[in-house]
Amino acid sequence: MTIVREQVRELAEFQDPALSAVSFYFQPSTPRNKSHKEDAIRIKDLAREALRGVEARTERKEARESARTDIERVLRLSADLRSNGTHAKAVFACAAKNFLREYDLPPTLQGTELFVDRRFHLKPIAHLLGAFPRLGVVLVDRHRARIFDLRLGELSEREDLFHPLTRRGRSDGYAGYDGGHAERRVEDETRHHFKTVAAMLKEFLEKGVFEKWILGSVDELRSQLEAQLHPYVSQALLGHFSADVQHITRDEIRTHAEQIADAWQNKRRRDLMTLALSQARSHGRGVTGLRRVLRALEMGEVQTLLIGENFQSHAVECSHCGHLDAHVVNFCPVCGHPTHEIVDVGEAILPRVIRGDIETFYVKDDTDFDQVGNIVALLRFRVDNAESITSGAQNEMKAVADYRGRLRRFAS
Repeated sequence: MTIVREQVRELAEFQDPALSAVSFYFQPSTPRNKSHKEDAIRIKDLAREALRGVEARTERKEARESARTDIERVLRLSADLRSNGTHAKAVFACAAKNFLREYDLPPTLQGTELFVDRRFHLKPIAHLLGAFPRLGVVLVDRHRARIFDLRLGELSEREDLFHPLTRRGRSDGYAGYDGGHAERRVEDETRHHFKTVAAMLKEFLEKGVFEKWILGSVDELRSQLEAQLHPYVSQALLGHFSADVQHITRDEIRTHAEQIADAWQNKRRRDLMTLALSQARSHGRGVTGLRRVLRALEMGEVQTLLIGENFQSHAVECSHCGHLDAHVVNFCPVCGHPTHEIVDVGEAILPRVIRGDIETFYVKDDTDFDQVGNIVALLRFRVDNAESITSGAQNEMKAVADYRGRLRRFAS
């Protein structure tokens, strides 16, 4: 089963203070021989390291037994995995809470990994999903429309509409009148077909079936369909490619669509990073650096998060109120309870980012980005800047007020 955002949110909500949440990612490798033993050996090594880590970090018998049960499940699963390169695999398990989820992923992970912690390790999923929208791919000609969903490299057909055109007779009739009449009828039917497709696209977008879409058609028909689109649908169009609906293959559709989506995503990432850095320099709707970004996340201000691909930094988390702090302190500054150290704060913030449905981009090899700490946020509003707050931010402001009230109660 391919993972979707709702399932990622479920994983982000999960927490087990007993340190027995197991996350396993399998990236198929190219085998050096037909025995396919390399992956199995790698997984066994990871399992031994994970078990030693659990034994070193907790003395609770039930936590150790839960982690051992899930790691043994991973080892059994590895016996069935083959390095064929078709799919990667993700497994999230916690025997202590009777939790098990398995998902297929595209084979583009950085490697096979195994983690045991309080929460599931979601960075590989975040790298794959990032800010990638729910994407539709629409192929049209004069009488047919095929509508696909594209999710993490998987292309599935949702609709196949066929509108037969009126057949012309053998003769154009007196002075060609019948021929002209039939031609106009074909044009009217084609226009009606495109209106039907446009209405369906509007309905799919309004219902959230997909957020963006890509068009495939012959060039001469593209303008005719676009003339029928609602402005809302036109704004969601990422791009188009030339396609013969009757003969194009699924691999060709997926390749064209992914190229367009990647180009759009790369441009959007560059534009948002430029905007966020500019807003941060002018003390507007942008902040840089871990401390400021953590504060903005807790206050519900963040609209878009940009984070270095290999960003890692130490921080502490309060096990009582969940406060994250860039200063490594023994007691929470909000509620006074003990904190525990987090080695990878980039991973620790992901549950909050996912639950808040915050658009997230990973940035690689950018000098300007390095200079501001490899983490930047573009904000919906700033609590300390009344001019940045619009009428659309009233719900966020209410959430901030509620959060501040909780902080005061914790502090007291």
